Amino acid sequence: MTYEDAGNAGLLDQQAARESSARTYPRHLPFAIREAKGVELTDMDGNTYYDCLAGAGTLALGHNHPVVTEAMETALDNDRPIHTLDITTPAKERFVDSLMASLPDDFAERAKVQFCSPAGTDAIEAALKLVKTATGNDDVLAFRGAYHGMTNGALSMMGDTHAKEELSGLMSGVQHLPYPHTYRSPFGDAGDEDGTAAARYVERFLDDPGRGFRDPAGLFVELVQGEGGAVPAPDEWTREIRRITRERDIPMVVDEIQSGLGRTGETYAFEHAGITPDVVTLSKAVGGGLPLAVVVYDESLDVWEPGAHAGTFRGNQLAMAAGEATIDYVLEHDLDDHAAEMGARLRGELDALDARFDEVGDVRGRGLMLGVEFVDADAEPSQTGARPADEDLADRVRTECFERGLVVELGGRHGATARFLPPLVVDADDVDDIAAIFSEAVTAAVSAEGDA
Repeated sequence: MTYEDAGNAGLLDQQAARESSARTYPRHLPFAIREAKGVELTDMDGNTYYDCLAGAGTLALGHNHPVVTEAMETALDNDRPIHTLDITTPAKERFVDSLMASLPDDFAERAKVQFCSPAGTDAIEAALKLVKTATGNDDVLAFRGAYHGMTNGALSMMGDTHAKEELSGLMSGVQHLPYPHTYRSPFGDAGDEDGTAAARYVERFLDDPGRGFRDPAGLFVELVQGEGGAVPAPDEWTREIRRITRERDIPMVVDEIQSGLGRTGETYAFEHAGITPDVVTLSKAVGGGLPLAVVVYDESLDVWEPGAHAGTFRGNQLAMAAGEATIDYVLEHDLDDHAAEMGARLRGELDALDARFDEVGDVRGRGLMLGVEFVDADAEPSQTGARPADEDLADRVRTECFERGLVVELGGRHGATARFLPPLVVDADDVDDIAAIFSEAVTAAVSAEGDA
């Protein structure tokens, strides 16, 4: 029997026997995928699912979109190079043209691009080296709840301590600052809807001569914390952080690896606040579903020496062809506006669940980057009204979703937030179906909890 003839169980058994114990998704999404088209997956047993994981936000146009597959087929049919290190090609220059066209003019006209090894975490490592080289400083600023990747420097800036518990030798000099969170305020109080208190904290902290660390090389921030639970930064807070960093000559690095290319309802999340960052890290969607990562930064920082950052697969030509096609499609079809519209439609249904169930503590996010946090409805709320996270309920909701044909993943504090990252091409009928399945799953999970 070939693998193509095997069912879910056969392939899952093979995977478990041969892959490392570090594998994650198959443990709670127990299927093997046979086909994928648009927003749907089909497993080896013939079951279909709405995909609200979409490669952790990678598949902006969904699975096997024609403009992406045609771009790759054209490259292959015409004997285009597949791999060129950082030697340029027409495909590479066209990709850069599209990338620059996606950026605000005031940023693009001063921008330089560094191609990295293909994962987003390598873009973070490159950005760390960039700002440290440009400033001559070593310490960096990051935020609680952050996720920037799983390599040494990126992991050091992660807010979640669980992934670091068994590791030594992580990058030193990381200062974790409070991130504005309207449901779980880092200050334990309410009334900071616009993030003013959080911004003032950062400013006072940086100006304190007793702060305990040297001048920072850069500040790294996600303007919607993705793996952190779909937590959006208030626009006023973002503008204040930009002012604070600019006045102190601290490069502001915006991690758009998951939020970039239309997902939040703007082409880039930083555009909601109308700021211009110094550095933007990109991966996921900009490769059209194939591995590609870049750092785009202000030319004033371009002081590193040849070879200061490299990577064998920075010349992934198929990813550049797929990425060019994806970026162009997103821009030509205003998928950022579509994401805002579909996100508002889905958000309305999720807000209705919040009104029905005390177990839904918070609904949040931007565009098609949304999260629903589950809480212990019987616990006493804090002074902000937040109850303790209920990771067991969230896990049951994920399972109930999967059994009904919906793939969602969890994130946030304690893994208690169900996250929605569907392809940007999702339509109104899809959104309504997704919302209906999720509502059924929440109802079933809450009922099961009550019966336990």
